[in-house]
Amino acid sequence: MDLKDSIYIGQIAKLHGYKGGVSLFLDVTHPEDYMDMESFFIEIDGILTPFFVESFKLKNKGFAAVKFQGIDTEQEAKSLLKKKVFIPETELRELDESNFYDHEVIGYEVEDVVKGKIGKVTAIADLKQNPLLVIEFKDKEILLPIFEGLILKVDRKLKRLKVKAPDGLIDLYLN
Repeated sequence: MDLKDSIYIGQIAKLHGYKGGVSLFLDVTHPEDYMDMESFFIEIDGILTPFFVESFKLKNKGFAAVKFQGIDTEQEAKSLLKKKVFIPETELRELDESNFYDHEVIGYEVEDVVKGKIGKVTAIADLKQNPLLVIEFKDKEILLPIFEGLILKVDRKLKRLKVKAPDGLIDLYLN
């Protein structure tokens, strides 16, 4: 599998126990979406290598305790520390038109129901307390908190997000 056909979902953060377990930091909005994965691809020396999941237990704050088949010692697990973890893009489930995967909306045009076109998404600041859409508009950065009701429509064909920002929020950035 090539990097271009895969989605980055996190990295091996630290050891979990002494029998080969690791703590996987899931850099995603909904970590629970990955609980049933049979395998993950770990980037080792620029090559995506498949590792099959023996056990997966979601912890708090986006971390999961993972045991991979064939990784049975602390020494073997240490070789995975700080490595990036990916899944095939084909493993992502289809979302409805009011939800999106963070990676897919980068570059999308953002249109507010009141202000009209307000720029393009340059990033998603995936803060646990308050994830943000980072939008670039005429050399300015607009930060919109992602909450229930912000996204009205994800138009994947036109690469556009229709949003309803809280009253006055966009004006704070533009004035």
